[in-house]
Amino acid sequence: MAGTHRSMFFKMNNVIQDYAWGSKTSIEALFGIANPEAKPQAELWMGAHANGCSEIEVQGEAVKLSDFIATDPDAIIGAQTQQQFGELPYLFKVLAAENALSIQVHPNKQQAEVGFAKEEQMGIARNAANRNYKDPNHKPELVFALTPYQAMNGFRQIDEIATQFNALEIPAISELVVAFNANQTEAGLRDFFAAMLSLEGEQKASAVNALLAYSEAHKDQPLFALLLDLAEQYPGDIGLFAPLMLNVLTLQPGEAMFLSACTPHAYIKGTGLEIMANSDNVLRAGLTPKYMDVPELVANTYFTPMAFDSLLLAPTKAENGSHYTIPVPDFKFSVYKQVENITLAVNSAEIIFAIDAPVTLTHSNGDTVVIDKGQSVFIPAYAEQYQVTCTGSFARAYN
Repeated sequence: MAGTHRSMFFKMNNVIQDYAWGSKTSIEALFGIANPEAKPQAELWMGAHANGCSEIEVQGEAVKLSDFIATDPDAIIGAQTQQQFGELPYLFKVLAAENALSIQVHPNKQQAEVGFAKEEQMGIARNAANRNYKDPNHKPELVFALTPYQAMNGFRQIDEIATQFNALEIPAISELVVAFNANQTEAGLRDFFAAMLSLEGEQKASAVNALLAYSEAHKDQPLFALLLDLAEQYPGDIGLFAPLMLNVLTLQPGEAMFLSACTPHAYIKGTGLEIMANSDNVLRAGLTPKYMDVPELVANTYFTPMAFDSLLLAPTKAENGSHYTIPVPDFKFSVYKQVENITLAVNSAEIIFAIDAPVTLTHSNGDTVVIDKGQSVFIPAYAEQYQVTCTGSFARAYN
């Protein structure tokens, strides 16, 4: 760390990922981030991830955040974080979905370590299409809605799933439904889920076509209107049955949801903030043209239903902010609204993101920075504390 004066605040220049499912208008509309080529602006990444590392300015030069951290990790991300994780342990995003993302399950930490080691031993290239485990880490996630944000998360109650499929009366899957009716347990749900995802050829096509015919006849119901919409995005995909098995909900702006390991979920449409552990491990369960390994998926999935009214994550209100209790050490997330010169203590590297108004940060050493909505600032652990003023809302990512 050259020089006697260490900067406390670093404005971030963040990568925007143009995945095909992304919105071409939402990030520009919310934050004024120009999109002259009208590309999908799917995700804005804030962090030190190798696939989209933010840049900061250090002594007048643009530097990758990961390179800056490497100059003095104990001071920059904090000695405890460095010892436990060896890196900035989270990736912070704006996620803007125009179309649905694939239905996914993320392995827990132990499963990821075992699966990664096994695929390394097998010699499967890390960028291979049939690779399940890109790293030995789990991928818990939290999403905080900025607009109405539709998603699927966790299994419905088992009897509710059975009722949905009985109403369809689809001949192509009648044997599977009869077997499920006779075994309405978590084991029965596992077998039914695996069998549905394994359908192929004429049986699969017949089942999907019958589902769409039923949906067309019941499109006045939101669930079946959704199925028809998803069918336009992913024609013929077996994942079209997923909304009958999974909880479908729409978060309103300001609401948040945690997505646990081993739980099937999908983002359908909307813009939100997302924070996650640093991992690319995804096991897919439909709504995707990509590789699906059904046995591995099933082995990494919990088939315990999730009560619908338990899906939203209620914050704790304290110290001028809303704080979301997260059951993993990789990250913390808070949102502050209309604060004037409050003091925040720093124990780890932090990222502040301005949601809807300018944010002013000051430090006792004289450093100050102002970021506008849609902008972010990186704060090293060595800052120890700082003051913030904002007439609107800002989000704080830390660990």
